[in-house]
Amino acid sequence: MELKAKAIIETTKNKMQKAVDFLETELISIRAGKANPAMLASIEVNYYGTPTPLSQIGSVTSPDARTISIQPWEKSMIPVIEKAILVANIGFNPQNNGETIRINVPPLTEERRKELVKKTRTEGEAARVAVRNLRRDSIESIKKLQKDGLSEDLVKDFEIEIQKATDEVNKKIDKVLEKKEKEIMTV
Repeated sequence: MELKAKAIIETTKNKMQKAVDFLETELISIRAGKANPAMLASIEVNYYGTPTPLSQIGSVTSPDARTISIQPWEKSMIPVIEKAILVANIGFNPQNNGETIRINVPPLTEERRKELVKKTRTEGEAARVAVRNLRRDSIESIKKLQKDGLSEDLVKDFEIEIQKATDEVNKKIDKVLEKKEKEIMTV
């Protein structure tokens, strides 16, 4: 029984870390004024009838802090890529010169920065909710083991361990959010 409980705790810790990793991935797509190829990571292009990530249709780079450049592997895909960027409604206006697509990343207004901070906090809260759900589920699993013969003292110890893991992960989430908010608010 004790081994099962330890396995539950280890699995919970891994899942909690995945929640933090997912949050970091989500926050990369929130732009902070600097051009970053990851801003276009969620865009899918209709590649001969198949929705395909933009990064698989061309090279996406950031030659400077205000520009994203897309070099499609097939020139015939340029209008399709432009349309996908416009449809994604992420506030970019692509321009092409027949060879590449360039996107000028406009500087953020104060109002837009505040909106992005709100969005960042929303993503952070979603991560916290996921962590709380993991905590609840693992505590319930351990309490079921108590019914199967695990001692009450061990159950309490395991609950404390789960709570410590939850607190650590919440601190990580706070640090990630703090870093992103600072990045967004820096002009």
